[in-house]
Amino acid sequence: MDEPTPHPDQPHDQSRTHSPTYPDRTAVRARAEAVLRELAGPAAVLREDQWLAIEALVIDHRRALVVQRTGWGKSAVYFIATALLRARGAGPTVIVSPLLALMRNQVDSAAKAGIHARTINSANPEEWDVIQAEVAAGAVDILLVSPERLNNPDFRDQVLPKLAASTGLLVVDEAHCISDWGHDFRPDYRRLRTMLADLAPGVPVLATTATANARVTADVAEQLGTGSTGGATTGTDERALVLRGELDRESLSLSVLMLPDPAQRLAWLADHLPELPGSGIIYTLTVAAADEVTAFLRQRGYPVASYSGRTEDAERRSAEADLLANRVKALVATSALGMGFDKPDLGFVVHLGSPSSPIAYYQQVGRAGRGVERAEVLLLPGREDEAIWRYFASLAFPAEEQVRRTIDALAAADRPLSTAALEPRVDLRRNRLETMLKVLDVDGAVRRVRGGWTATGNPWAYDAARYAKVAESREAEQRAMREYATTTGCRMEFLRRQLDDEAATPCGRCDNCAGPRHTAELSTEALGAATAALGRPGITFEPRRLWPTGMDALGVPLKGRIPAGEQAETGRALGRLSDIGWGTRLRAMLAEQTPDGPAPSDVVNALVSVVADWARGPGGWAGPEGAEGGRLARPVGVVTMASGTRPALVDSLGAQLAAIGRMPLLGRIEYATGRPPHGPRSNSAQRLHSLAGTLVVPDGLRSALASTPGPVLLVDDLVDSGWTVTVAARLLRQAGANAVLPLVLAVQA
Repeated sequence: MDEPTPHPDQPHDQSRTHSPTYPDRTAVRARAEAVLRELAGPAAVLREDQWLAIEALVIDHRRALVVQRTGWGKSAVYFIATALLRARGAGPTVIVSPLLALMRNQVDSAAKAGIHARTINSANPEEWDVIQAEVAAGAVDILLVSPERLNNPDFRDQVLPKLAASTGLLVVDEAHCISDWGHDFRPDYRRLRTMLADLAPGVPVLATTATANARVTADVAEQLGTGSTGGATTGTDERALVLRGELDRESLSLSVLMLPDPAQRLAWLADHLPELPGSGIIYTLTVAAADEVTAFLRQRGYPVASYSGRTEDAERRSAEADLLANRVKALVATSALGMGFDKPDLGFVVHLGSPSSPIAYYQQVGRAGRGVERAEVLLLPGREDEAIWRYFASLAFPAEEQVRRTIDALAAADRPLSTAALEPRVDLRRNRLETMLKVLDVDGAVRRVRGGWTATGNPWAYDAARYAKVAESREAEQRAMREYATTTGCRMEFLRRQLDDEAATPCGRCDNCAGPRHTAELSTEALGAATAALGRPGITFEPRRLWPTGMDALGVPLKGRIPAGEQAETGRALGRLSDIGWGTRLRAMLAEQTPDGPAPSDVVNALVSVVADWARGPGGWAGPEGAEGGRLARPVGVVTMASGTRPALVDSLGAQLAAIGRMPLLGRIEYATGRPPHGPRSNSAQRLHSLAGTLVVPDGLRSALASTPGPVLLVDDLVDSGWTVTVAARLLRQAGANAVLPLVLAVQA
């Protein structure tokens, strides 16, 4: 599969056979050109590789893998193939597509050629029955399906077999997602194996991506069954057609600008955003950063919108429409906008922080410059980037012991277990557990059914060597991203070589080839505003309201809703560890290698201002005379949490806050053994199990609460899962506190 890379418009697969049993190829090509003009305008002409792919699908009924740069016209291949196949009586095209933004673009684009497209995804469940009826009636030309649907039990068992039997063309878009070597592996894609096996003989298959190096290309081909026998049983060549082109993007001008801290990067945006052409995308590494940047730029008068995995679907649609219509200068987005968003005149992409992979970076910057002569691409890396990379790396496939424990737990159960019910039995966080189960499902070790998951009893081998190599590959990608930021060579050539583009040569456009185009100059006013915005302390965090499912299996008699009289109030923190403002300071302060010690004065002063704002704002408290107007009474004292890692820090915070607020330091919630429990603690059930019965209210603190009833401030350094604060608040409420106000330095998320 690792072929030399030719010029993108030159044919380079010599394995085709021309069977005389199929229609005249010249006539088919003429019709293909006509459909293209309907899609792209009267001047549009098929690229040679586009025709080779269409020919393979429509005439030879083969399987093809197309690796071509963003904007090359991969979607035109499957739209044209659909039109031609449908005209010959073929069933509907099924496109497996990973993102809602991509789906919406595809539906609109298909309509230009008179192709009726519909989509089934998590955002339109109320339409599924109607859409499935339309498909059955032959009224749908293209059905776009999210990969998550493929593993939904009802869809997999009732809808997928019918689709496989009637499909005229199967398209796997963004096919690099099928490979765990790729930068955006999604285990739901592996369910395609089932659909491929169930396809009627002679049904063509097309896989497309812009971001696959040689290793990912080979792996995708293997996953899709397009290796040696991937094609028709019609007498034509059964070898897969691989079309891989040059990945240069002639319109992109790449640059890197090194600025020392988040405030300067934010100030740079405030000063220089108007200079960037048209409208574009500002990428951040975290949701918190996207929200911070959006809020700051809006304060500076820029029309921008935030876009992340937490954005509601209606807001996403509105933001996409505003960017398409140039009503906003930029979307401030996470990688949720990474694939499929199609705006040909997108003028710039700025990254506030480095992605961990140059391949992912190439994919994201490829959103720009598809229909304009020049687009600006700028990377503003930060020292905090690698901490974020480490967090995402921690979500890798679990160790064999944890996997085996999960399979054994399912095998021992007398009913299907949901992921929530599995958490008390295994030491894995919810998202990591769900990803692992999806991989095991495709591997045949477990099966998703109504009500959860079951073990199949089939033998399963832990591929430790492969997982280790994937981890090594991720580390190599991170090294390459550091090199990209500091290289003195051509930046586009660097990215193309990371994608194994053997035709890569210096672009002549990037800052290293043509000279810098961006200055680090900042206005004093913008820097001051950015420093103030990032230095503004204080966020809220919600306490836990429900006990985890299945705690009785661990011998902990807690279930359902936490009684209102045992809950904590909404808490306050100085910041999130993922923030680009206070998060930078807090990450360094709470890092494992940082020695324990008293809280610095600036941190204490910032926390005091958080408390003052809390008291004055909604949900705050009244004066010392007691509660009034639905507000809490003023706290009667401060309680601290025992800490096994930072006792000096937490104790000094409590003491200083008590002194400044002229409140008594009532005491400390302790651990029965003197230290926090060790052992499983990665998910909610395991964390609660480790805490239940180990946190205690000492007699002195209990007496103080009994003699001075009222709200108390509960002080700690970090909230991660939230269960330490939840259990401590329950104990304090039971001991006599009529409200518990959690106050911490940082929130993990």
